[in-house]
Amino acid sequence: VQLQASGGGLVQAGGSLRHSCAASGKIVRISNMGWYRQAPGKEREFVAVRVFGGSGSTNYADSVKGRFTISRANADNTVYLQMNSLNVDDTAVYYCNAALRSSWFGPIATSWGQGTLVTVSS
Repeated sequence: VQLQASGGGLVQAGGSLRHSCAASGKIVRISNMGWYRQAPGKEREFVAVRVFGGSGSTNYADSVKGRFTISRANADNTVYLQMNSLNVDDTAVYYCNAALRSSWFGPIATSWGQGTLVTVSS
């Protein structure tokens, strides 16, 4: 299983960026996909998650609610993270992750994509 993440970059405070993350490989079902981030000197923290199937619910960290939006591209194994009104506290390496099964009777495993750096300048 591979998670191919793209996006990130340098942006001024108040600006916007968009991440994407595509899951591929031996996947029979994805439970959810989302993002975590790790700022310099800090632990990795949850950012957002999108449930696959059912209601397709989403959840966000309090620090990004109202500014970030996670969405799914139709029935594809791809999610997007639209980040608006960025501020310097959003500077971090962003990691895509997915909880999925590679076989119908196998366990749910977590896969991680490569990190993408977001730098917000003041």
